Amino acid sequence: MDNLLSIVTFIPALAALILAVFLRGTDAAANRNAKWLAMIATSATFLVSLFILAGFDANDTGFQFVEQAQWLAGLQYKMGVDGISVLFVMLTTFMMPLVIAASWNVESRVKEYMIAFLLLETLMLGVFMALDLVLFYLFFEAGLIPMFLIIGIWGGANRIYASFKFFLYTFLGSVLMLVAMVAMFADAGTTDIEQLLVHQFAFDSFSVLGIHVMGGMQTLMFLAFFASFAVKMPMWPVHTWLPDAHVQAPTAGSVVLAAILLKMGGYGFLRFSLPMFPVGADIMAPLVLWMSAIAIVYTSLVALVQDDMKKLIAYSSVAHMGFVTMGIFAANQQGLDGAIFQMISHGFISGALFLCVGVIYDRMHTREIDAYGGLVNRMPAYALIFMLFTMANVGLPGTSGFVGEFLTLMAVFQVNTWVAAVATTGVIFSAGYALWLYRRVVMGDLIKESLRSITDMTGRERLIFAPLVVMTLLLGVYPALVLDITGPAVAALVDNYDMAQSAADAALLHASK
Repeated sequence: MDNLLSIVTFIPALAALILAVFLRGTDAAANRNAKWLAMIATSATFLVSLFILAGFDANDTGFQFVEQAQWLAGLQYKMGVDGISVLFVMLTTFMMPLVIAASWNVESRVKEYMIAFLLLETLMLGVFMALDLVLFYLFFEAGLIPMFLIIGIWGGANRIYASFKFFLYTFLGSVLMLVAMVAMFADAGTTDIEQLLVHQFAFDSFSVLGIHVMGGMQTLMFLAFFASFAVKMPMWPVHTWLPDAHVQAPTAGSVVLAAILLKMGGYGFLRFSLPMFPVGADIMAPLVLWMSAIAIVYTSLVALVQDDMKKLIAYSSVAHMGFVTMGIFAANQQGLDGAIFQMISHGFISGALFLCVGVIYDRMHTREIDAYGGLVNRMPAYALIFMLFTMANVGLPGTSGFVGEFLTLMAVFQVNTWVAAVATTGVIFSAGYALWLYRRVVMGDLIKESLRSITDMTGRERLIFAPLVVMTLLLGVYPALVLDITGPAVAALVDNYDMAQSAADAALLHASK
């Protein structure tokens, strides 16, 4: 099928345009039509994206389904997927129908709400498919706008503060990336990502403002991209925007933020930082590994003292993203495989956990942990689902949460045993805060009068969780579904990274003689 990637990318945007132009009124019928059109569009996007997966050749380590056309002012429109990006495309299209289904109870500005999520899907898909620097940057930055509106309009009481903090943190981080992109174009003469992946940027050390820069331009460019992707992940210590954004965002906004938007940072490291700036990445890797280990331990400890369920899960997300950055900057096959697997798995698990919070928030309109207790007596189905995803979040063997953490820890152990040892304590802390949360919300006697009339999950809610349960268990017992697709592309990335290191070492040795 020609232009398959563009079709998948722009189906949601087309639906958003139809909603904006043709849907009139704010009555119940109009709201229902807006929800159904969004559901049909996101479901169609997922079904069409299955053709990408079906036609994808995992043994081909290059880009596939490539579309290319000249754009405005000499710029180009170029899209493609490889073994690293194709699963992020599938994760996005898989999650969005569930996000729309979870928004079925929204009654305020429903049309605008659905338009925001449809546009956000298009922009997120564009990030994972773009093969041009300018196109990538446009998708990457434009995605801030719908999420800014989702938090700022449909969020909680402190939504304005949270939305501006989210926007400013992520936008300011990306300014340095834009400067680096300009420098890359000036050096390589192209914005084509395929060509930039084989271009060797200067790595000779030099001094700037009296500061000696090891790795030269590669280190400076790495740091510029790192500033953007580290905020997006987010990494410690630039993570503080995430708990505020999660707490204030509506349930569907939290799901998208945790399941997909955070993965853009990890994808950026895999697409740009390691393959394009291998010398800079190697120089900075020890620092990034320790930052990741600190993030895992610190944010796990912070999660232990939270009294808001969403904030606890938000800090948990920061900790789990620490495993991702550890795996990426271990820069070996196990690490990169584990990082990608962890991101995919975290998309299902964290999305499900935020949906679990949303289920009881819709009934009680509070996220305070102390407001609950003994829900198993009234909500046995909910208790079972919540238990499954709590254990998956802890990394219980048999769930997808175990595979990613195990692979990344094994990879880091080969590189730095102390970092691996520190990070492993985070696994223990995660069990502490996750089980503590479950104990206080679900277990025990039902002693609060306000909970005596609470009802178990509806058929719609169970239907939303069903595919997430299936994927969490399926990937836990058969991780090859992901690893067989990512493996060849990751092996090629590691080989090229190692070759670049060897070439740089040889060049520096020759220059010193």
